[in-house]
Amino acid sequence: MKVKNNPTSRQPLPSLTGGVPNGRGGSSARLDRWLWAARIFKTRTLAAAACKRGQVSIGGAQMKPSRTVKVGNIIDVRKPPVTYSFRILQAIEHRVGAKLIPEILENVTAPEQYELLEMNRISGFVGRARGTGRPTKKDRRALDDYAATAADIPTFFGDFDFDLGDDDEEEDDEAVR
Repeated sequence: MKVKNNPTSRQPLPSLTGGVPNGRGGSSARLDRWLWAARIFKTRTLAAAACKRGQVSIGGAQMKPSRTVKVGNIIDVRKPPVTYSFRILQAIEHRVGAKLIPEILENVTAPEQYELLEMNRISGFVGRARGTGRPTKKDRRALDDYAATAADIPTFFGDFDFDLGDDDEEEDDEAVR
């Protein structure tokens, strides 16, 4: 006995796709699902845990994982030492390929945050060769001491109204002759 294809059986259930036939581009989605679907976090569990720890906020207010987000919201995600900001272009609840991410979100993170990330990456393990393994207890203590002394040094070099170059030495040499 041959069964005819029922055209309505091919349509996904709205409750499984967040109210959108293909699961992409809805008007709203759960915050933890969107963070996972937009590939900001590797798993939905990590996204929900970040929300519970207060690392995810909208407009400065910390959000619960079940919060509904809409298109146009700007979400701040704090992954120390940087706070990333994303504008929602499509509210999705199903994970998409990495190539489709520019259609899902817009990265509006301030350039200062990326500078902070670069400075942190550079200043991390200054004299440590790559692939030498974990620091020993002695190495860790030396790094902690270095970081503590570096934090005590005032950084006022940008406040000078004059040039610290070699031009002054040349003028002094000419004056002496």
